[in-house]
Amino acid sequence: MRLLLPLLVVTLAASWRPGLADPVAAVGGALPGLPVAGLAVGFYNESCPEVEDMVLAEMRAIVAKDWTVGPALLRFMFHDCLVRGCDASIMLKSRSDKGERDAVSSYGLRGYEEVEQIKAKVEAACPLTVSCADIIALAARDAVYLSNGPRYPVETGRRDGKVSAEYDADNDLPPPSSNIVDLKTYFSVKGLGWKDLVVLSVQAKQSSHQPTNRLLNPCRQSAGSHTIGRAQCSTFASDRLYNFSGKGEQDPSLNKTYAATLREACEAGLENDTTPVEMDPISPGTFDLGYYRDVLSNTSLFLSDQALMDDRWTRAYVERMAAAESTEEFFADFAVAMTNMGRLEVLTGDNGEIRETCAAFVR
Repeated sequence: MRLLLPLLVVTLAASWRPGLADPVAAVGGALPGLPVAGLAVGFYNESCPEVEDMVLAEMRAIVAKDWTVGPALLRFMFHDCLVRGCDASIMLKSRSDKGERDAVSSYGLRGYEEVEQIKAKVEAACPLTVSCADIIALAARDAVYLSNGPRYPVETGRRDGKVSAEYDADNDLPPPSSNIVDLKTYFSVKGLGWKDLVVLSVQAKQSSHQPTNRLLNPCRQSAGSHTIGRAQCSTFASDRLYNFSGKGEQDPSLNKTYAATLREACEAGLENDTTPVEMDPISPGTFDLGYYRDVLSNTSLFLSDQALMDDRWTRAYVERMAAAESTEEFFADFAVAMTNMGRLEVLTGDNGEIRETCAAFVR
């Protein structure tokens, strides 16, 4: 495990605030077009100049204690941004159990306590200044960095939302059984393209969506970051091992040797099997190209992963990354895709609020 030895910093020389970490290498070029008014790299340079250092320090301590929290926080941002935008609405509590965190799609979601821990540290230094939404985005970036991924610049300036609805969460996230048409539709509705899909699939694999017509499966994860982290047997065993297409068969696209290994871990007929399985068994704690090699060799866990081979554009990207000798292109693409996702439906300026604690109650 190499969690505390990050390999690469993706930088934009014109806008990246120095002092956070010395770049080992620079990749990537410019951020994507159509910037959002109110968002900027270094938004807190005057009001809370040490915020990114504080978040990184807290994340180092968190990940050193439990490395699995890293991929969980990456999944956490995916959930937050694809549902009502990047506004920390996933943190809000509902007295009637009707908020996003009560949704079927949020089953097993981790990161609430860690976000609150980081927020408390930041509040002590900069009261009512830094939003929970920005803390989630910064923590997700550092989770990648501490797993040997890139430390890309993060735009900040988001404000926190005041609305959190269970229905939105259960309808805005693609389920792990999605085919490629459904996946592209889910992403395009949010203004994200095929490249965002194939790149963020590496990070989205742990997210969890349950559409309203499938509410009887409380353990399903959504399609999202799958290069680091674990999945529970209940999220894939039925679709891939025991009841593919409802026919009581194994998914024919799944590598037979790998399937036999999964069967040893996941029993048939256990609807709520919480047995954890590494999503990338070769390098589970490292952010790398293993995900694409798994997809190409038919050893990925979810149907939504294998679906990337059913579109010529996403397939070509999978094949290129699987054969790549360097992570440089992927890291650069990931930085851009995370920036795109981080701009979804954000609240800036006088919209939203800055909360003292992230887990406030809503009706």
